[in-house]
Amino acid sequence: MSQSNVEQLKAYLLKLSPEGRQNFARDCLTTVGNLQQIIYVNKKCGAPLAIRIDKASEGKVQCDSLCPEADFDYLRNQQISA
Repeated sequence: MSQSNVEQLKAYLLKLSPEGRQNFARDCLTTVGNLQQIIYVNKKCGAPLAIRIDKASEGKVQCDSLCPEADFDYLRNQQISA
């Protein structure tokens, strides 16, 4: 994963207080340490976590940027089956 893909996440976390980062990580069902590994160690961010980050950040950190190998556009364009 290139560094540019995680810039949204890095910028978002930097705006939060330490407690805010803890709360955000908890909302994403992960840890602050894991989020930092994604940013600084280029640890891969899987699609499920990318989606949780997108939701918890209210779209400020887009899942597409965190997990570019997942075809989120394909999923968005699927009709909901009855």
